[in-house]
Amino acid sequence: MSEHFGTLSDGTPIERWTLERAGVRVRILSYGGIVQSVQMPDRQGQAADVVLGFADLDGYVEHPGPYFGALVGRYANRIAGGRFPLDGRTYELARNNGPNSLHGGECGFDKRVWEVTPVEHGVRLSRVSPHGEEGFPGRLEVSATYRLDATGALRISYEAVTDAPTVVNLTNHSYWNLSGSGTAGGHALRIAAGRYTPVDADLIPAGIASVEGTRFDFRTQRKAGAGYDHNFVLDKGVTGTPEEVAELYDPASGRVLTVSTTEPGLQLYTADHLGEPFAPGDGIALETQAFPDSPNRPEFPSTVLRPGEVYRSETVYGFSNR
Repeated sequence: MSEHFGTLSDGTPIERWTLERAGVRVRILSYGGIVQSVQMPDRQGQAADVVLGFADLDGYVEHPGPYFGALVGRYANRIAGGRFPLDGRTYELARNNGPNSLHGGECGFDKRVWEVTPVEHGVRLSRVSPHGEEGFPGRLEVSATYRLDATGALRISYEAVTDAPTVVNLTNHSYWNLSGSGTAGGHALRIAAGRYTPVDADLIPAGIASVEGTRFDFRTQRKAGAGYDHNFVLDKGVTGTPEEVAELYDPASGRVLTVSTTEPGLQLYTADHLGEPFAPGDGIALETQAFPDSPNRPEFPSTVLRPGEVYRSETVYGFSNR
């Protein structure tokens, strides 16, 4: 089911699509592929919205920096120096995060209007990113399909093809707050990762290190806390089908979020820099993706996509309570 959600300043209409199944209701926007809301019940059966977002289009347009609920690309996370080499050529990108490129540049996928087609229990968003958009090479045909399965889990499946060698790394940037309001810092978090990527002052990976004996050890579920904007090296690596890699639990409401993915990395961001109308720590982002700065790091899993290949990535957000 779709409805008009607002109009951009250039006159482009934006639609909101509602998916509902097994007690879960998800709303998705054609603007930025944004997951605007996720309604799920607590242990008493009371529903609440468990992602941060806005009631109108103006909220998203006026607060683009946090990427609330957005489909992020062409390259999620940071690329150091806003440049990368590929096949003997260096590509210069928009630098929108100090010296670095972040989440696709100044006008990434999160600020684009997507074509939406209904599918069974979901919607398919698609667009063509032209060669040179934000400095990235290749004409990229990309789609993201959002579906609710029989249990009410939200399954996001990404696909892309290119006509020239390029790099691709897509994710969803929802901020989760399973209590439905207030802070998310008291949520309990588990991540199946024995390693992570320490960062320098610009939040660029400085190698790979063990989580043993550090505050990055979430192998046993514990309070999420604050002070994280780091990539975790998932124990499972890259997989052909989604495997569970994280669980977020709110003891007060009993709500549980599980995250399963095909991706090798999980960026944990505890939203320490959120501003009005929200506050630091109001949500927790769990971004399934390739590692930051992979195009400049041959030792990291490759993010290169070539003509004739198909980029595929899938993440499943499961909802329950206990």
